[in-house]
Amino acid sequence: MFLLGLDAGTSVIKAALFGRDGRQRAAASRRTTVSHPHPAWSESDPETAWAATTAVIRQVLAEAGVDGASVAAIGVTGAMIGAWVIDADGRPLRPGILWDDGRSQPWIEAMQTGDPAFLSRIFASSGSVMQQGCTLPVLRWLLDHEPEIMARADCVFGCKDYLRFRLTGQRAADPTEASVAPGDGRAQGRSEAMLELFGLGPHRHLLPLVLPSEAIAGMVTSAAAAETGLHAGTPVVTGAGDVAASVIGSGGLAAGSACTVLGTTCLNGVVLDAPSFDPPDLGLLFSLPGRLWMRSMVNVAGTSNLDWCLRSLCPDLARNPDPYAALEALAEAAAPGAGGAVYLPYLSEVGIIAPAVSAAARAQFAGLAPGHGRPELVRAVYEGLAYAIRDCFAAMAERPHSVLLSGGGGRSRFWSQMIADVLGLPVEIPDGGEYGACGAALLAGTGIGWYPSIGDASRRVRKVRRTHCPDPALREVYEAAWRRYGGHRDALLRMPARMSDLS
Repeated sequence: MFLLGLDAGTSVIKAALFGRDGRQRAAASRRTTVSHPHPAWSESDPETAWAATTAVIRQVLAEAGVDGASVAAIGVTGAMIGAWVIDADGRPLRPGILWDDGRSQPWIEAMQTGDPAFLSRIFASSGSVMQQGCTLPVLRWLLDHEPEIMARADCVFGCKDYLRFRLTGQRAADPTEASVAPGDGRAQGRSEAMLELFGLGPHRHLLPLVLPSEAIAGMVTSAAAAETGLHAGTPVVTGAGDVAASVIGSGGLAAGSACTVLGTTCLNGVVLDAPSFDPPDLGLLFSLPGRLWMRSMVNVAGTSNLDWCLRSLCPDLARNPDPYAALEALAEAAAPGAGGAVYLPYLSEVGIIAPAVSAAARAQFAGLAPGHGRPELVRAVYEGLAYAIRDCFAAMAERPHSVLLSGGGGRSRFWSQMIADVLGLPVEIPDGGEYGACGAALLAGTGIGWYPSIGDASRRVRKVRRTHCPDPALREVYEAAWRRYGGHRDALLRMPARMSDLS
């Protein structure tokens, strides 16, 4: 028997099968399209997401050579927050709004103008700075701007909860989502005070019941079984957001563990056994299953900086059989420090939330000289993400002794070593690959009693594939480059601007 983990990323949906030992047996993925119909909007079509989900489930079963009856339980994870709206019959009423959507920023600015403590009150409850794509501000925007649609609304989900609804027909959410909606970070759930702050008290019925991440939230319906090849009646647990699932699946669910998830976003955090709100008004507090928390700082754009670099600076490399290996080779042709070229990796429509909150911050090169060529610019992009990781850990009160690096960025030995050199800390690469799907699967296994607790399940899969220790010979080079980066970062953040002006 196997566990199935589904991972709905921003633009890729994945499925993977795992044995009781947590070892991955097969995996499949399918890309989806993110649309931007207006400046700062970010949306995904629900039917397309569901079609991709059914396709990857069928594909992973075929690749493993098993049928749906061999799946003991299913867990779901995915990109957090946003808003996917359905009517009473379960039909989507509009495109799903994603986590990186910025349409609510003018409303947030107006609230902050009328109540200077508005954002601080949110942080005091959730432990997280408020992102424009959080569910509550997006729901507020929908009620204000699309009242005809919302008059027909029956439920507002996050992406993974919508897909689980399609599997089971049951509406639910989990504590990792509810606490950052924004909600109550201490209680790891929703907050009535936050609902009232956003004027959503009369609309609280639109937000689904919160169940524990490892609770069985429903069973695969006959209709979903026919579309996916799964067995009707297979239990599906509530699941968790992608951050929590990646921590679990990489073996990092233990107090004191420091984790960097270098994927589409770049998240850096330390797992705690009690919630931390320090420093105030900065960073995110993620609730984790097992009554744990992760104090985190996020550079909103992670490997998407490399995607941009390949597309915009090196389109000729896209024809290479392995374009990212070719991009990495180009970066290696430049010396550490990139010859003084600096790249600030703030490549996002919604700005940054660490090491400072700035909706207007945007990516840029600095320190360019006539002698710089593509190798220096490309290396500066890689180094810029490494410095951003250091920025994030430096902003937290908790100090790591080593960092567990997961996500697509950890597959690169070159980049992993660079991060170790910049941080001055050992960087450990966990075994496995689909960490989010693995974490979702382990939650499913816990839900059906395969593991005594989710902490036990995470410990079982922790295995370090390789360790990168910092090179002492490069310490002075990277310290000097780090100071240059910090100077340009500070200069950017001193420039006043508003996200609504850019839109």
